[in-house]
Amino acid sequence: MSITAERKQDLMKEYATAKGDTGSPEVQVAILSERITNLTEHFKDHKKDNHSRRGLLKLVSQRRRLLDYLKTKDEGRYTTLIGKLGLRR
Repeated sequence: MSITAERKQDLMKEYATAKGDTGSPEVQVAILSERITNLTEHFKDHKKDNHSRRGLLKLVSQRRRLLDYLKTKDEGRYTTLIGKLGLRR
């Protein structure tokens, strides 16, 4: 369910806005999206895991708040990020 340290480092390198960037909204949203994808796959096999489903809802809410923040601060970065992650269709 959790992502590996190597995968997390790859996401940080890919979505970082500057060298050594680990906390920008882009990096945080990318990591959350990876965790959400992993949990979604988990629920295909474990349909009755309501405890983890609550955690998934919290992750989705946190990602939504970060995306809202990024949209108000810099809409160009927001549209670039959702395009790279494929969040909106």
